[in-house]
Amino acid sequence: MMLGAAVVIVLGGLAAASMSHATLKRYSFTIWVFAFVAASMFFPAGFGTWFGADLKILIVPLIQVITFGMGTTLSAKDFGRIFTMPWPVIIGMFLQYTIMPLVGFGIATLFRFEPEIGAGIVLVGSVPGGVASNLINYLAGANVALSVTMTAVSTLISPLLTPFWMKVLAGRMIPVDFLSMMFSIINMIIVPIAAGLIANRILYSQKRWAGRAAVLGTIAVGCAALASAVFLFDMAFLGPLAQMKSGLLVGLGLIGLVTLAKLIMQHIVRGPENWMDKALPVVSMAGICLIIAIITARSRDQLLTSGLLLIFAAMLHNATGYFLGYWGSRALRLNEIDSRTVAVEVGMQNGGMATGIAMDVLKSAKAALAPAIFGPWMNISGSILASWWRRRLPKPGSNSWGSASIGSWPFFSCPSSSASPSRASSRWKSSSQKHVANNWRPVT
Repeated sequence: MMLGAAVVIVLGGLAAASMSHATLKRYSFTIWVFAFVAASMFFPAGFGTWFGADLKILIVPLIQVITFGMGTTLSAKDFGRIFTMPWPVIIGMFLQYTIMPLVGFGIATLFRFEPEIGAGIVLVGSVPGGVASNLINYLAGANVALSVTMTAVSTLISPLLTPFWMKVLAGRMIPVDFLSMMFSIINMIIVPIAAGLIANRILYSQKRWAGRAAVLGTIAVGCAALASAVFLFDMAFLGPLAQMKSGLLVGLGLIGLVTLAKLIMQHIVRGPENWMDKALPVVSMAGICLIIAIITARSRDQLLTSGLLLIFAAMLHNATGYFLGYWGSRALRLNEIDSRTVAVEVGMQNGGMATGIAMDVLKSAKAALAPAIFGPWMNISGSILASWWRRRLPKPGSNSWGSASIGSWPFFSCPSSSASPSRASSRWKSSSQKHVANNWRPVT
């Protein structure tokens, strides 16, 4: 007991200190995760029930809040950019939704994990990319505009492709309901993202209406009224569509809350304009840490017996995604910068979404283990890869297929040179770069 308390205190203190350290700041989220994992391993009962309520009921709402935060960083331009750089996006989607599910299935089969844990590994590979990949690409000096667009598009098509791969691959291990999973993803991911897009418009629009107190007050009251109606209204007659009730409730509630906060900050308190940028990352980080702790507490015994093998499987899955994502892009003739971007997008998955699906649809804490491990590890590996590539940026004017190169990949050591970015790739240096740097949310 004393040892556990000491470990948690040390890790918590290190995490808090790292948040203000110039070099360690990028690892603060991962250290906080380790602190929460340690707490849940030493004191699992503390993350079981509070006041008689099972904490697992918090997982889906927390993911919806985090996903809403992701939506506030996006705009219609991020989805429309597919028409200005279609080929890299199409290649990225193809590689992401083939490499990661198939590699996940291969790893689960090779290591002979029990069916539920194996299904969780396939699930990690079947979900879209996470928002953390946008920050990693920013740090790596890659194509941030392409990264944001790939994350947005992969998330948009996930209600179809994630259940498809789960049915085809994980369905060999455990029962998988395609429609239930599809509507769960719409409820948990798509509806909150749509709400976040609306909130983005309210928060950052330069038009006059977005700054008027009367308009903001009306929106806040209207959202509160609609959320109350959704809460009181019985949607059972809608069949599977009734699953979207919680997403609508959280989305409307958060739009109203954010609008009210803007009204107060802008017209009453006269606070800083970037208050949202500071608040949501903290909320996201706290939510993810709590989700991981809840999952870990419920799967403590499985972690003690197969935890090291599962960690190795997560590392292998992640590294294979980076490697095949990069070389697959090069084989399909993408330039060096775009290939690096696609590699990060392929290797980094939305572990939070996978955790929510595991608990909400598969009803399995064991299936949620792989996402809970994969998330923190991908932040560590992504930061290492970003640092490596940042020191080896392509030379301007180099446009040779053959030179794009083994030396630019961290598994090899010969000098790097590579193809120059395309015209579309060069656009990342301005608004998208600043937007990601200031607005990223940690997503496992």
